[in-house]
Amino acid sequence: MKAAVLVFPGSNREGDVAQAIELVTGRRPQMVWHGDGNFEKVDLIVVPGGFAYGDYLRCGAMAAQSPVMAEVKKRAALGVPVLGICNGFQIVTEAGLLPGTLMRNSHLKFVCADVHLRVETSQSLFTNRYQAGQIIKVPVAHAEGNYFADADTMKRLEDRGQIAFRYCGPDGSIVDGRGNPNGSSSNIAGVFNDTKTVLGLMPHPENAVEPMFGGTDGKALFEGMVEALS
Repeated sequence: MKAAVLVFPGSNREGDVAQAIELVTGRRPQMVWHGDGNFEKVDLIVVPGGFAYGDYLRCGAMAAQSPVMAEVKKRAALGVPVLGICNGFQIVTEAGLLPGTLMRNSHLKFVCADVHLRVETSQSLFTNRYQAGQIIKVPVAHAEGNYFADADTMKRLEDRGQIAFRYCGPDGSIVDGRGNPNGSSSNIAGVFNDTKTVLGLMPHPENAVEPMFGGTDGKALFEGMVEALS
């Protein structure tokens, strides 16, 4: 699997996700600067976390207008998989690759903690190494992770199996918003596009790939992508 990791002014997790990809592929991904609208053919494009352009406007809104994102949108339309993590989730949503929007955390505070996620489907190239209903633990670090979509969009996401992960308690419960660190609608932590070739999620699986990080529950996401795309 050949991957590209985008880099914006203010990105701070591009090294982390590059390390995770190299761990499971044995190959360093191509690092692509945001101003580069032309980069080599790859099997996967990753939009990493950070604070692109300092989050001085609506998070991800400025980065979504970078030259590289025009190319990402073209390739996504052709079926090239795109993974957006944290700020990357915000960017791909602002770019129109995913439905909904990310708002300020409901408690208006930055949150940095390990959270539990319930895997909602294994039927995607990103989640094929998990089982539906499996509970995993990965870290979050964000101030704008409150996912929102209108009622019609939420119903469509549910009906079409486009919800990838939900925040939950250690036992998998989501009653009364249990385990939800940001007020996200329906405890949503990650969503797919219609074809499940684009995934956006707020938690950081790249920071849960080695025991020294405190857990390895995120590693299966990267292993699954390698299996699907190699």
